[in-house]
Amino acid sequence: MNPSCKEIRKHILHISKDSGHGHVPTCFSIVEMLYATYEVMQHDPHNPSWENRDIFILSKGHGALAHYCILADFGYFDIEDVSAFGAFESNFGCHADRHKIRGIEVSTGSLGHGIGVAVGAALAFKIDKNKRRVFALVGDGESNEGSVWEAIMVAENLKLDNLTIIYDHNLSQLRGLQLHKPVDRFKGFGCDVIEVDGHNVDELKKGLKQKTDTVKVVVANAIKGFGCETLVENKYAWHRKSPSEADMRVLIKELDEKTI
Repeated sequence: MNPSCKEIRKHILHISKDSGHGHVPTCFSIVEMLYATYEVMQHDPHNPSWENRDIFILSKGHGALAHYCILADFGYFDIEDVSAFGAFESNFGCHADRHKIRGIEVSTGSLGHGIGVAVGAALAFKIDKNKRRVFALVGDGESNEGSVWEAIMVAENLKLDNLTIIYDHNLSQLRGLQLHKPVDRFKGFGCDVIEVDGHNVDELKKGLKQKTDTVKVVVANAIKGFGCETLVENKYAWHRKSPSEADMRVLIKELDEKTI
């Protein structure tokens, strides 16, 4: 496991414990995806409004705690600031607010909407002949929403090669309507698709950097709760659960013992 991603997971656990909030397995699923994207994107933590920056949208907005911890790791603010997560009148809400947090481009939380906003932003950059890029991270659960596929049809029809979709394929919908063979589904819509290990930063970065002629989809095969077997084996029980002191001892030990 990437050392920085391991520390980010520890921050997620501590903040979740102290706040009583946080979708920990969801957050653990996307740490490497977020980290790799911010490694590849054009952005400036000291100037979040830089006019040439790329845009990132976390469509699965309930993973906000992971996004906050990534932004802190890249220098947008101190990790200590995130300790206010979920508190009354805190800027660090359980879903991110673009008016309150440096580096947040779009307020998300209503699933299935982020990708539509991403398509609009990518099209706007094309109209302006601007080389800025748009990255959107979507979940396999929210991909049950028809709005996701309507947006993809528009994006592919317009050949938006400045749009990259990162698809968190963590099989979270196994108890519901799971999207099977996502690579084939996205190819069927005309997208250029790259399949990677969603917990391998180098593979993710290679996929994110690959040039395409139309919409690019990086299907990131991931594990919900990755890094802690307790979370992986009990992902539904932990969906909204925050760790206790006793839980923390187990989870931190599991993280420290995780080598890949």
